Amino acid sequence: MNTNKPLVSINIPVFKCEKYILRCLESVKNQTFKNFEIILVNDCTPDKSMDVIQKFIQQNSDLSIIIYEHEKNSGLSVVRNTGIKLSKGKYIYFLDSDDEITSDCIELLINSALKTDAQITIAQNRWINTFDNTTKDFGFPTTAGKKYYSDRLEIFSVYSNGGFPSSSWNKLIKRDFIIANEIYFVPGLFAQDELWFFHLLLKTDTLAVINEITYLYYLHGESVIFNRTKKNFENFLTILEYFTQSYQNENDERLKILIKKKIILFKEMVLIMQWKALKDKDYLSENISRMQRLVKLNFSDYFNPEFSKGLKKKNFFQNIPSHLAAKLFIWRFER
Repeated sequence: MNTNKPLVSINIPVFKCEKYILRCLESVKNQTFKNFEIILVNDCTPDKSMDVIQKFIQQNSDLSIIIYEHEKNSGLSVVRNTGIKLSKGKYIYFLDSDDEITSDCIELLINSALKTDAQITIAQNRWINTFDNTTKDFGFPTTAGKKYYSDRLEIFSVYSNGGFPSSSWNKLIKRDFIIANEIYFVPGLFAQDELWFFHLLLKTDTLAVINEITYLYYLHGESVIFNRTKKNFENFLTILEYFTQSYQNENDERLKILIKKKIILFKEMVLIMQWKALKDKDYLSENISRMQRLVKLNFSDYFNPEFSKGLKKKNFFQNIPSHLAAKLFIWRFER
């Protein structure tokens, strides 16, 4: 173990992953950067994942592996919070158990983090579609125009415009930064990463980006992206309520503008995903009506150049009578 480099805590959740966990662990084992610990949080998995893990541990006694057993199934948010609290590294890295990382992943990220001293370092990813054995580079792309940011407003501005993917994985983050700001995952949410990353970037002053692909994201039949139900979209509405609360509590008027942008764009994204997944006109109209009670542009905002013409247009269509908004949304989407 190279103690001249800082320790990295690689957090992996364990739940119904017996088909994938060995591939995931092997990718960590094969890292060119060796000063890491593996934090495995078992959320009462009902399958044989732990048998696979125990065999891996027996065959790799030189690796630093910590297993924590939840007494009851608590969901991914609680699993990630447990991992944060167990981590001893200077940096935390989240890795999902059905994915893997390239052999130079941690080395590339840590080299950038040490060079810039950034609180967060983000790399690129590749989709691997197991349905047709195809790949797609930059599936969830980081499209930020710069490689280093040292201004909180600029960072949040890039984020509000979709420049950073909202996943928790494939990011190297200073553990002390998370702990000091008490940025934990909200229990009970299916899209917990989205809200956590929002809260994280409200506090972030320094962020670095590297171009290299370091994370392999697998698309398969059990992937959340293919299995969204009404329960998922109820969670998105809850996230919007948290966004609104942050807007109302924020004192910096410049940041309030950026949060408002994020809310309007997030509404649009949720409506698009909901229609694609469910094709339920009544539920679409219902959610538009609920969104109308949350943060939106006011009359004076339409004269504010901080808000683009496209954003103003989205806000307008989101806030006409909900039954009409739903009809227009479907027409715009399907044409």
